[in-house]
Amino acid sequence: MNNKWPHLDYLSWRETCSALHLYLQVAGKYRLAHTPWLNHSWNATFYVTPNGLASSPIPDGPGIEILFDFREHRVVGTCGEGRRASFDLGPSTVAAFHASFVQLISELGGTPTFNGQPNEVPNPIPFAEDHRDRPYDRDAVQRFHNALASVDRVFKTFRTSFLGKSSPVHLFWGALDLAVTRFSGRRAPLHPGGIPALPDHVTQEAYDREVSSAGFWPGGGGIDYPAFYAYAYPTPNGFRGASVRPDAAFWHDGLSEFILPYDAVQSAADPDEALMAFLISTYEAAAGLGGWDRDLLECAHGQPRQVRRPDAALAKNAPSGDEKVEREDGASKGRYRMVIDGVEAEMTYSRAGEGLIIIDHTEVPAALRGRKVGERLVRQAIEDARGEGVAIIPLCPFAKAQIGRHPEWQDVLRRS
Repeated sequence: MNNKWPHLDYLSWRETCSALHLYLQVAGKYRLAHTPWLNHSWNATFYVTPNGLASSPIPDGPGIEILFDFREHRVVGTCGEGRRASFDLGPSTVAAFHASFVQLISELGGTPTFNGQPNEVPNPIPFAEDHRDRPYDRDAVQRFHNALASVDRVFKTFRTSFLGKSSPVHLFWGALDLAVTRFSGRRAPLHPGGIPALPDHVTQEAYDREVSSAGFWPGGGGIDYPAFYAYAYPTPNGFRGASVRPDAAFWHDGLSEFILPYDAVQSAADPDEALMAFLISTYEAAAGLGGWDRDLLECAHGQPRQVRRPDAALAKNAPSGDEKVEREDGASKGRYRMVIDGVEAEMTYSRAGEGLIIIDHTEVPAALRGRKVGERLVRQAIEDARGEGVAIIPLCPFAKAQIGRHPEWQDVLRRS
């Protein structure tokens, strides 16, 4: 077993998982009630720590922080006056947990007032009235936390390659998912809502900007196994048919999202690489098909102790036009390539008869992002198509987005 990526079997601990989900909702609703609203419900979430899940400081009373400690299996509260209170996590009822949590907040000098109704769960029962006995599998909870720590690490690395607005990596207690979301910077159409036990106005505020989002569920909500997901809102045309990696990833019609089973990551030769491939490929499909300004929004992955070079500095080393775009043209396939500072970027195409080429893929390594290399490759293809009298079908999302942003290039597009 990979210790960083432990085996998870949702069906064997789903009753404990359901209980933990509701316990997190109790604490999450307390945070929500006492924290000023932050866009997209970011004021309500939890964060992965080496010991469990923490709320960050809550501005109630002397200032309170809640930690679900999954190593010692306790709920621990601390406050700005130095006091500490805690109680054990174990077999219990939601009502008993609720009572213990209210007492903990009172002991810390806080005000334990918050909405007592669960969200995003079937057949919700008010916390104080839920007296069903719930188990607590300590080993399963610790495995879940170990998995969260690994997912959190990869999600945070993924986040470093985006300059635009991005969410923190955080856990939403509504659906019990660890998530990271990127934003195009554009407004989105009003979301229709309809999420069970969640007010429509909360959903609509959460999705009032275009997003590409990815996350991790322990199971439930339509699937009986732990999995990663990725979606875009609004969903761009062609998204569900996009090519994503690794091979185990697939489009789930019921959820309208890409799904990658956790087991496929956990059992991979390099789990971090497998998950990163899923994050990158689903984001690129969303951003490319959605026409995001990727040159403006993206950068290379962050490295320890290496400051990202600002765009103004990169512009000095950007392709000046003197660098040659090379073309390798075959009977049925071809490609354009540029090599800058020893790093190669390419755009491939296929021939579909005498007067038509299909641009099918563009690959610009992270080291060349933000230097308009991809734009140069597309521009060269446009110029060659004009000179040869051929039409272009840009199946590649990047090429399609570039041509969409340049009306003066669209004369070479095949007209249906």
